[in-house]
Amino acid sequence: MAPRKTSATASDEPPRRSSRIASQSQEEPKPAKPKASKKRPAAADAGGVAAPENGSAAKKARSGDEEGDAEGKAEEKDGETKLAPIDIGDVLPSVTLSNEKGEDVDVAALAAEQGVVFFLVPKADTPGCTTQACGFRDVYPDFTSVGYEVYCLSADFPTAQTKWQTKKELPYPLLSDPKRVLITALGAGEGGKTKRSHFVFGKGGELLEKKIPVKPADSPKLALEFIKSL
Repeated sequence: MAPRKTSATASDEPPRRSSRIASQSQEEPKPAKPKASKKRPAAADAGGVAAPENGSAAKKARSGDEEGDAEGKAEEKDGETKLAPIDIGDVLPSVTLSNEKGEDVDVAALAAEQGVVFFLVPKADTPGCTTQACGFRDVYPDFTSVGYEVYCLSADFPTAQTKWQTKKELPYPLLSDPKRVLITALGAGEGGKTKRSHFVFGKGGELLEKKIPVKPADSPKLALEFIKSL
């Protein structure tokens, strides 16, 4: 008998791939889309306004503050008491100073009922100023007898003036003008210093005489001679 011809088994045939899978494998892979990065918003301030990314706005704000401070300082400076220059024939202005006791004194009121003499010294309890002050002390009764009161005017603080007054037994009041408001208006303030001088105001406050500068020993006698010549 002739041998039976056998057919090839399923195992001898190459495996069939699904047409769907094959088609997918032949397609080129699509590039993945990049994920969009979410940009974080700038941090908001307490008022809900986002802060600027760069420092330009902050610098501008700081410069604005600095300008405001400068203006504030300028206003403060302009706010200080300033008096117009006082010359012969002008009236003693109303300005408040402290005396040696720290009490407020309206300068204009001093000449309301009598004449006044202001003698100015650069610094309390220094040799030249002591000579001038003691000279007015020694002839003080001569001023009051003709209706004039004497005042020492300086940029010293009341505490220094009190010590000097007690030490030298000065009988008249001392006026403190640390910012040289009145001193400058009288023309005796320059470069942060006080020029030795004296000024005679008649009753009512009119400036009658001024000596600037003047020698310490000459100041009392020249002021008294002028008053007696009126």
